[in-house]
Amino acid sequence: MCINIVVVDDDPGFRRIAATLLTARGLRVVAESEDGASALAAVRTHRPHGLLLDLHLPDLDGLSVARQLSEETDRPRVVLTSTDKMCWTREELERAGIESFVAKDQLFDADLRGLFDPSTP
Repeated sequence: MCINIVVVDDDPGFRRIAATLLTARGLRVVAESEDGASALAAVRTHRPHGLLLDLHLPDLDGLSVARQLSEETDRPRVVLTSTDKMCWTREELERAGIESFVAKDQLFDADLRGLFDPSTP
């Protein structure tokens, strides 16, 4: 099964690295976005299985993007990422519609395919 992902980050260098890493893990990056508004549009256009979403964006923060997507019926799995360490409880992330948090410096070691696989509970 091909798992489609949208990468959202305001840093084009990070988007390129993340897309390369996701592709190397057998995932397909169908779009990249640099801000929250374009991320929402990309999700609605491409209907990806997952969204690798930066916390700090120029227009909306990642939590706001995730909350908006959580209200949609066919929402992607959202993995929040940041250079900040996670300071939210699991319950707070779930309320925002976020499946998981992975710090940017831990992306290389994370089971990205498992995080985005829609067949994984």
